[in-house]
Amino acid sequence: MKIIAVGRNYIDHAKELNNPVPSTPVIFMKPDTAVLKDNKDFYYPEFSNDIHYEVEVVLRICNEGKHVSQKFAHKYYDAVGLGIDFTARDIQAQHKEKGLPWELAKSFDHSAVVSPLIPKEELGDLKDMAFSLQKNGDVVQSGNTKDMIFDFDTLIAFISKYITLRKGDLIYTGTPVGVGPIAIGDKFDGFIGERHLFSCAIK
Repeated sequence: MKIIAVGRNYIDHAKELNNPVPSTPVIFMKPDTAVLKDNKDFYYPEFSNDIHYEVEVVLRICNEGKHVSQKFAHKYYDAVGLGIDFTARDIQAQHKEKGLPWELAKSFDHSAVVSPLIPKEELGDLKDMAFSLQKNGDVVQSGNTKDMIFDFDTLIAFISKYITLRKGDLIYTGTPVGVGPIAIGDKFDGFIGERHLFSCAIK
């Protein structure tokens, strides 16, 4: 199982970090050791002083695919969940300044919170799906898939040109505006619509 993640897939989020709005998807990877599930706690790593949360809709791939046509892309994922892409913003900034890859800022252990995955048929219109993240009971991010620059099918078609998708792979589809820092003692809760999908405490 691999994790394929998408950066800058909401215009307002790209702008909040002073990044250009992409004309093609921005792709990076996380290893399977990044996964944090079952509402487990996240332990603040010693190598960073500026970890940020980024809530994202997550797709589960159900068929192997290479060069998937966009019109058939919907057949390649069967379940949808919610996750947090934890990002070491200080490490990311240092690497960006030097023009270096920023995997260390994104791919560290337990940096990919993932909720239980729900059969997509249970979620209604996936192209107009509201989701949100609460921090200590207050909504800090609120997004809708209709605002994505590149929708699910576009992402699957694009990614599969370069990387073979395999059953069980996860795609993190990008975060909306509102990312921010975490602190020890914080508690995060993720929702699709009114449906509570996960909790994650920071230790």
